[in-house]
Amino acid sequence: MPSPELSVVIPVFNEVANIGPLLARLTPVLHRLTPDWEVVFVDDGSADDTLLRLRAARAADDRIGVVTFSRNFGKEIAIAAGLDHARGDAVVIMDADLQHPPEVIADFVARWREGFVMVYGQRTDRIGETPLKRTAARAFYRLFERFGETGLPRGAGDFRLIDRRGVEALRALGERARFSKGLYAWIGFRSIGVPFTVEQRLHGNTKFSYRKLFSFAFDGITSFTTVPLRVWTYIGTVISVFSILAAAYYLFRTLLFGTDLPGFPSQIVSVMFFSGVQLMSLGVIGEYVGRIFAEVKSRPLYVVAERLGGPAAVPLPPGPRRAPAPLANALVPADG
Repeated sequence: MPSPELSVVIPVFNEVANIGPLLARLTPVLHRLTPDWEVVFVDDGSADDTLLRLRAARAADDRIGVVTFSRNFGKEIAIAAGLDHARGDAVVIMDADLQHPPEVIADFVARWREGFVMVYGQRTDRIGETPLKRTAARAFYRLFERFGETGLPRGAGDFRLIDRRGVEALRALGERARFSKGLYAWIGFRSIGVPFTVEQRLHGNTKFSYRKLFSFAFDGITSFTTVPLRVWTYIGTVISVFSILAAAYYLFRTLLFGTDLPGFPSQIVSVMFFSGVQLMSLGVIGEYVGRIFAEVKSRPLYVVAERLGGPAAVPLPPGPRRAPAPLANALVPADG
C-alpha cells in the first residue's frame, strides 16, 4: 500500500464514549490538510466496548486502522506500537479524550512543511490539575533539567508531530521502561513548540493515579541519569567522614575523662538510622538492577491480539529493538 502523507496515532484505554466525538472533530481537520491520511488506534486492552466502537469506525472509513493488545501494556508501549504501524511521512501522536484539540494539528503540519522534524504541543496552562500535581510536575521538570541527559521543553507532552526520520530513530530505541518525553528530546533533530490550551476531558476520568505518575516520573529519572546511584555514594562518604570524626572525639574524651555509661536510646536511634540508609541505597540499586533484568530478557514490547484495517493490518518491518521479531510481529487476524 502506498504510504500516506499523514498518520495519526491514538492510544486508547476504556474510551468508548470519546471515540465518536474525537473522529467527528479529527477527520474534517485531516481532510482539509491532505487527501492522504490514516488514523491508527492502539487499543491498550480496554475492558469496555471501545473495541466494538473502533470496529464500527473502521467499517465506516477504511483509512482507520486498529491494533489491539492482548492485555494492558500501558500508554508508553501503546505509543511505541502506534509508531510501528503508522506509515505516514509525518506521524501525529494525540490522546483520545479531546484534551488535545485536533485543530492544532494544522499548525503542526504547517511547521513540519517548513522543515521541522519534531513539532510538539506546548500547553500554556495546567488548569484542571490539583495544586499538588502542578507542584510535582514543576519539581520533576526541574530535576530532569538539572540531572537528565537532555532537557525537556516546559509544557511539552505526547501531543506532537514527528517526521518519518524521527519516527525511525524512535523505533530503533530498545528501552522496555519507556519514558517517551525523554526519548523525543534524546533523538534531537530540529524542533519547535506550538502553544495550545488543554481542553476539558470530554468523558471519563484520567487513567493516571498519583502512584502511576510517581512511577512514571521515577522511570524517567532512572532511564536518563545515574544520579540516584551517585547520591548514595555521596551520602555514604559524608556518613563515613562523620563516623571517623565521632570515633576520634570519643577516643580523646575517653582518654581525658574516662568512659561514660553508654545510652541505650542513642544506640537504637543510630542503628535504625544507618539501617534505613542502607536499605534505601539497596533499594535504589535494586531499581537499576531490575531494569537491567528487564532489558536482558529481550521480551517484545507488546503482544498483538488483532489488527484491523489496511493502515494497521501489516506493521512496518521491525526495527533493531524487535528481538525476537517473530513474536512481536506474529500473525494475527485481520479484516483485510
